[in-house]
Amino acid sequence: MNLTHRITEIGQYGDVHHPRWLDLLRIALGIAIFIKGVLFVNNSQALLDILNNSRISGWAFIVEHHVAFTYLVGGILISIGLLTRIAIIFELPVFFGSIFCFITKTGFFSVFSDLFFSIVIFMLLIFFLVFGPGPLSVDAAMKAQKDENRE
Repeated sequence: MNLTHRITEIGQYGDVHHPRWLDLLRIALGIAIFIKGVLFVNNSQALLDILNNSRISGWAFIVEHHVAFTYLVGGILISIGLLTRIAIIFELPVFFGSIFCFITKTGFFSVFSDLFFSIVIFMLLIFFLVFGPGPLSVDAAMKAQKDENRE
């Protein structure tokens, strides 16, 4: 059995076994990511300070704008369920980088860090990458419309 077939099976399982409360969790996840993006935009100097003190200081300006854009656009896409898996694929490296930055700069158990938030969001992103957006999403509506047009 090849990898593509296995991934398709996992996606189909996620589509069939998807309770409605998971849609609410996905919407809340998207809103939380969007709010985090707004906070980054409002306090971009703090993010620049973190990046300038890290190993990627030369790329700080580019990374800052990429992170803010990914949070804002990805949060909206995830919350409405449009291109959900693609948005999640773009979010995963940002949150992985966030986790890595916090561990290397402040330590794993530092007080008042966003490490816990980043880990929870990262795990939820992986969960929704597997299980998909669910029936209360633009993706599901577009798929239903496509299936209806085929008939």
